[in-house]
Amino acid sequence: MLNVKAFAETIKKLRLEKGMSQPELAEQMMVSRSAISMWELGSRIPDIELLDRLSHCLGTDMQFLLELILGKNEEAVTIIVVEDIPALLEGSVAMIQEVVPNALIKGFESGPPAISFCKKNGADIAFLDIGLDEYMNGLELARKLKEINPYINNIFLTNNTRYLEQAIYDHCSGYIVKPLTRPRIRHELANLRFSRHKLEGRINYEE
Repeated sequence: MLNVKAFAETIKKLRLEKGMSQPELAEQMMVSRSAISMWELGSRIPDIELLDRLSHCLGTDMQFLLELILGKNEEAVTIIVVEDIPALLEGSVAMIQEVVPNALIKGFESGPPAISFCKKNGADIAFLDIGLDEYMNGLELARKLKEINPYINNIFLTNNTRYLEQAIYDHCSGYIVKPLTRPRIRHELANLRFSRHKLEGRINYEE
């Protein structure tokens, strides 16, 4: 069942956050003001080409808007954590779970099982230790995860800034110099590159 109401409310909210009027958005979209009005009233939805253009104008991604229309955004957010030191992995998963209590969080000690999981179940966010085993480091794993889902938010975990330039070149969503902390997790989750609105109201800000 299409969730046109959620789509309509969200694009209006995003437009207002951008400080745009309906005529201004219509001009950027190269459509009539009445088209914007009908989208925000939920009486019509844009086709896929217009949806792509709308995502760029509103600073979000098309997948997020499409999932809103299809009613998929009420599903749990899926987060994976890949860390080759078991104690750190356990602590990281527990800490992220505290920050996002309703998320589905899975931990892995290496890349291959994480890839298998994502192929089968998908993932929205990946916290990846860069210094994994010689077979596949975190940067290489991130590229493979993006092949599965181009809109995954890869957040790197490392002990230094050595790989920051490469991470930026690969268009990561975040880069955390260890130790991992709750404030830094919240900061990265509030500034995701893709589908950050899926976490609205789900982040726990209590220490």
